[in-house]
Amino acid sequence: MTDNRSEYRLDHSAAVRPQIYRLLRDRIIRGDLEPGTKISESAIALEYLVSRQPVREVFIRLVEMGLLEVRPQRGTFVRRIVISAVMDARFVREAIEADIVRAVLENQDNTALVAELQWQIVEQGRVAESDPDAFMALDELFHHTLADAAGKSYAWEVVENIKMQMDRVRHISVRCFSRTHVVEQHRAIVEGIAVGNAAAAEQAMRIHLRGILKDLPGIVKSKADFFEDDQD
Repeated sequence: MTDNRSEYRLDHSAAVRPQIYRLLRDRIIRGDLEPGTKISESAIALEYLVSRQPVREVFIRLVEMGLLEVRPQRGTFVRRIVISAVMDARFVREAIEADIVRAVLENQDNTALVAELQWQIVEQGRVAESDPDAFMALDELFHHTLADAAGKSYAWEVVENIKMQMDRVRHISVRCFSRTHVVEQHRAIVEGIAVGNAAAAEQAMRIHLRGILKDLPGIVKSKADFFEDDQD
């Protein structure tokens, strides 16, 4: 279970519990801890050289967030991805981010923003087919940058809190499908912003965030053990 990535190492000079939460959450979302994997408080505590108490508290929170589940008499497991939760997150995310794009267009001058986003798109294209993790980080930065430009930092926090199950699918998708079309979708959003066309920018964002609807059936078919329906 040990992961040697530097971003998964604990800084023992800082508060332990928030770090363990972030580390385990990210490992689950990225798929380094796959759905259905059994994990234990003692093993995690030993891995990060901490006591079991903060790990126990983190496990409780991750259960509440739908990332872990406790199976009586069997142990704690990484929860499979709930399809309905993915769909709900996508719906809410589209509603929020479509409005974010419109809010961006209320700014009188988006020259600096457009330049920044165009640079990000170049970087996305550079890693799209070679480095899934770097691409995902740049994708996240793109959407976060738009929210900041719109002055909607709280709205972005809401998006971040609801999209964890969606992000789990996106991390699978980035390894299964070409990302070139995602870069082009981002470019269409920026082109709408650059010319001040709010309707075009909003529509481009909606098309972009509906892409998972096309990808999801194939992902579920290829990774059936990673998913569950509400009826399961």
